Amino acid sequence: MKPLAEQIKQKPWLGWLMFFATMAIVFLLGLLASSIMERRAEAVFAYVKQVDHSQFEPRNEIWGQNFPREYQSYMKTADTSFRSKYNGSATIDMLEEDPRLVVLWAGYAFSKDYKQSRGHYYAVSDVWNTLRTGAPINGTTSPQPNTCWTCKSPDVPRLMNELGSAAEFYKGNWETKGHEVVNHIGCADCHDAKTMNLRISRPALIETFERTGKDIENISHQEMRSLVCAQCHVEYYFNKKKVEGVSYLTFPWDKGYSAENMEAYYDEIGFTDWVHALSKAPMLKAQHPDYEVYLTGTHASRGVSCADCHMPYISEGGVKYTNHHISSPLANPASTCQVCHRQETDKLIADVYSRQDKIIENRDKLEMLLVRAHIEAKKAWDLGASEAQMKDILTNIRHAQWRWDYTAAGHGSSFHSPVEIGRVISTGIDIAQEGRIKLARLLSDLGHNKEIPYPDISTKAKAQEFIGLDMKTMNSEKSVFMQKVVPEWLEIARERESNYAVKTMN
Repeated sequence: MKPLAEQIKQKPWLGWLMFFATMAIVFLLGLLASSIMERRAEAVFAYVKQVDHSQFEPRNEIWGQNFPREYQSYMKTADTSFRSKYNGSATIDMLEEDPRLVVLWAGYAFSKDYKQSRGHYYAVSDVWNTLRTGAPINGTTSPQPNTCWTCKSPDVPRLMNELGSAAEFYKGNWETKGHEVVNHIGCADCHDAKTMNLRISRPALIETFERTGKDIENISHQEMRSLVCAQCHVEYYFNKKKVEGVSYLTFPWDKGYSAENMEAYYDEIGFTDWVHALSKAPMLKAQHPDYEVYLTGTHASRGVSCADCHMPYISEGGVKYTNHHISSPLANPASTCQVCHRQETDKLIADVYSRQDKIIENRDKLEMLLVRAHIEAKKAWDLGASEAQMKDILTNIRHAQWRWDYTAAGHGSSFHSPVEIGRVISTGIDIAQEGRIKLARLLSDLGHNKEIPYPDISTKAKAQEFIGLDMKTMNSEKSVFMQKVVPEWLEIARERESNYAVKTMN
């Protein structure tokens, strides 16, 4: 082979070709180097501190000055346009969707009003609007305690710090701290103000870990990406025996995380959320055991955190950060599900809906059995049944409805752990049928051998009328409350927050 110099001498065009190729390569490498330097510079200056504030600063917009990308993405939780087949961020009146719920919760506040929760942006305004908190005005009080504010706002850790303890915050009726809790869920709920590390700001989770021999300080960062969610997305109850006169927020995990473990815990301490207005059964109301259900699913067993699916990473230029637009993974499968699962989007979503359809089909059967059980139990009482005759039957109703509620109250439970949820529903069906068999025998002994008519509860209005609710009055009172009381709370809050200390860094 001839030397390169001789080849160029014989073919001058070859030299010019190599020259221009070299220049093109150098030019492209220069562009790449420039881009890398720009991205590095962008990453360096991405988090220049603009303001200095305390850990207990409740206003998200103040934190957002230091972390604009996270803040801007978080504010997208105000978007209510996404709706999947069964959930999403849109407002859904679940009592309209399924009027049987009204009967299942007869005698409890959820029979008045139960709407699917929207994004975190609406955490405070939704609790103002719900009929469950009543209409405290002109000397009337809310039927709920201040404990109901606990998961709604970064004003809560601020108040706990100012008052000196969680118990002092929980004390009193819901309306007494209405002017204090005005900022929706946000930065201070999950982050350390100095390091931005994840932190637990609600004592109930820490107290539960301590009772069960776990050290929150030894939790990994990946586990924390689920536990900051588990501060609120859990089953809980108000313990009225811990501190006198206080509805103390407590997690029932002492025996374990399963539906049966928590049921055993409640039975052992004799806890009851309410007595059913028809059957007189001592009932349990599941809150939203999202974390507990998640723990039984395949994602948890493989180390996938809540944030991996609901707050996926996003890259902008040289910056990689967590997308704080907390939402259903189905709203953006490419950034969530398809990071691990390679199915086409349509097939992936169809698979999710197939699981949900099967779960809900059986859950609906359990609902119908429970409605019948409550109505049949009322008939037994009307015919003169004794407490001794009804005791085991009411326990069956309590346990069956607890299993139903455990599966229904969670956000996305039929996806998080379909095998476990299917199992819990099946045991609920068995227990409900067992209770109805006992009821049939008792009704026969009491001289009633005919089928008890199923009520016309085809709409929310009919179901609420059936259990004796005066919805017109409640809605009217709530309207007055929203027009008169809430604006006063907001004005007091504006005056208070105008005096908060925030130091500008430049």
